[in-house]
Amino acid sequence: MKTKIVNLLIPLLGGSATSAFAAEGAIQDGGSPLIWFFIGFGVLVVMVQAVPALVMLYSMIKAVFSPSEENKAAVATGRK
Repeated sequence: MKTKIVNLLIPLLGGSATSAFAAEGAIQDGGSPLIWFFIGFGVLVVMVQAVPALVMLYSMIKAVFSPSEENKAAVATGRK
């Protein structure tokens, strides 16, 4: 069954790759403002996701290089 699926997918994927070269010279002027808006929006999404990642990276590096806390035994107090 697996070989049948693979034998079916190879021509489908190979045949669809040739259509990418059909519109080679379609955009000569650099694209419309809508295309640049779409690219800018994608960059904005990546940058918004990078801010929490950088904060987390900073906290991990800070935790690795900070002096370790000594293990202290827990002392029970008789307060209520």
